[in-house]
Amino acid sequence: MSKLLLYSRRFSSLSHDQLLLTPKFRPFTLNILHFRTFSADVNGETKAETARSMGYEGEGTGYNDSKYPSGEFVFKQRSAREEFLLKTRLFFALPWERFEKGSVLKMILRGEISDQLKSFSRALSLPQICQNFEKAAYDPRVVGIYLHIDTLNCGWGKLEEIRRHILNFKKSGKFITGYVPACGVKEYYIGCACDELYAPPSAYVGLYGLLVQASFLGGVLEKVGIEAQVERIGKYKTLGDQLTRKSMSDENREMLTALLDNMYSNWLDKISLAKGKKKEDIENFINEGVYQVERMKEEGLITDIKYDDEVMCLLRKRLGIPNTKRLPTVGYRKYSSVRRWTLGLTGYEDQIAIIRASGSISRTQGRFRTPSSRIIAEQFIEKIRSIRVSKKYKAVVIRIDSPGGDALASDLMWREIKLLAATKPVIASLSDVAASGGYYMAMAADAIVAEHLTLTGSIGVVTGKINLGKLYEHIGFNKEIISRGRYAELAAAEHRPLRADEAELFAKRAQDMYKHFRDKAAFSRSMSVDKMEQAAQGRVWTGHDAASLGLVDAIGGLARAVAIAKQKANIPLEKQVTLVELSRMSSSPLEILRDMGNTFVEADEAVKDLIHETTSSDAIQARMDGILFEKLEGATYTNSALALFF
Repeated sequence: MSKLLLYSRRFSSLSHDQLLLTPKFRPFTLNILHFRTFSADVNGETKAETARSMGYEGEGTGYNDSKYPSGEFVFKQRSAREEFLLKTRLFFALPWERFEKGSVLKMILRGEISDQLKSFSRALSLPQICQNFEKAAYDPRVVGIYLHIDTLNCGWGKLEEIRRHILNFKKSGKFITGYVPACGVKEYYIGCACDELYAPPSAYVGLYGLLVQASFLGGVLEKVGIEAQVERIGKYKTLGDQLTRKSMSDENREMLTALLDNMYSNWLDKISLAKGKKKEDIENFINEGVYQVERMKEEGLITDIKYDDEVMCLLRKRLGIPNTKRLPTVGYRKYSSVRRWTLGLTGYEDQIAIIRASGSISRTQGRFRTPSSRIIAEQFIEKIRSIRVSKKYKAVVIRIDSPGGDALASDLMWREIKLLAATKPVIASLSDVAASGGYYMAMAADAIVAEHLTLTGSIGVVTGKINLGKLYEHIGFNKEIISRGRYAELAAAEHRPLRADEAELFAKRAQDMYKHFRDKAAFSRSMSVDKMEQAAQGRVWTGHDAASLGLVDAIGGLARAVAIAKQKANIPLEKQVTLVELSRMSSSPLEILRDMGNTFVEADEAVKDLIHETTSSDAIQARMDGILFEKLEGATYTNSALALFF
């Protein structure tokens, strides 16, 4: 009963990762929204229509894609001098950087992909994946890439970045061959960018379409005597609906329908463009409910049906290697250890700092959580201040992958980023999600760059408490409180509903924080408060719609953010710069042991952290709804098809 009492005090401070990892609280994961996978590109007409529908035409949008450099990758042939220097560096390469010349880089993309640059982790690292593509393009020892694409567990911002690097690598003239044993919409989105794409005869095929679904516990909690009292500001701020409602609100349905329509249409556009087919033909193929890999070959969506060993044989023939000899390969982990310096891709005079901010936002470090699991405001601010006084970096790119969290922590980081931007250019690069508190951080930058399908905006706040009065009465439990001060029981009295005056104060606190957030957003984006109010109200936007509304400056990935940083720092765009990663995770023995811990240890830590935060936190949350992206076919054959974005 003691843990129940602790949990009941406030739910605004609970993060969905804690609920998911904690077996005793696992039923509460039902309140998370479920999205099917999606992908998209957009055209100017869609953006214009979005702006017009919101009443933004001509005011406050500031969206002009040509205003900023594209950051497009240009493969440059090395001069004779550069070739000589490269050979010298390779000759003196460290032992673990050495491998056979004429090798194929074999990378397996499967499961979770982290936005952090981390050496010891079960998850793949997006920065390492992208760096491997770039290094392989210039590495004379690598003749091509063999890309295994299995069930993926990440958002579309990361996939867009990977796909962009595949297309960049092809500019080197080297081949890239894809292999998809599990071909869903995410896997195919990546695979169709390769020169060739193969699948085994027994491949799981699941290009069925997209959907969004929401589950509600309001009726269940009502039956057991639990009342969730939620104060949310913004009609689209639906965090808490799953606990208070029995069905989807009109506003939530409007927002999710718009997102789904946009995403589905743009996924069709991107695939049809890649395969040289009409959008209608791709949609008709999906609507047939195709599950046979043979049909994909007939329609020209894959190159051929072959097992992995048969594809390896093809690669040997292409490289003129006899069947009696093995195909020389180098794996993802080993190739990640090859330094950019070894390949002559760093060491340039001008330096740009890269700071990666991933996870939910907290003001201080939890006692039982590793730093990599969230953004800790205290640590982030310390890093920003050190960069501000440093003369080493000409500009800063902050890479954000966060759904938000503690509103106070977000505001404190906003202040430090704003101060940094007063001394040197600061560009925000948005990954899968930068919403609520994540967007709060981004809006302090000089410019914001998002992917087409980055989930962003969600300018709103929410707070709440649980009333267990009826449940206590039913089970015969009694609680009495002696207090001094009119509002002393505001956050502690879970055995009764809020009094009228308490509810009024509760609402005023949230409303005040919302106005603070909205007004700062309007100021940061050079927009009137009235116009910002139309884009705010807790609504989540895709990156391209956010650009139309003036919430984002440009569409692209990290490379474009770097190009804009160079432009604002008066560095010639053609001049090479050194990117300095300042967020590399620690590889200390303690950190390694934590990363290698089993799920039982993680769950135990989550329980302790949950209890600690619930009893000590009284924070208003600037947090986007938890969204569960799920592959349609994944639920039938694998557990790894689920990915939680907080």
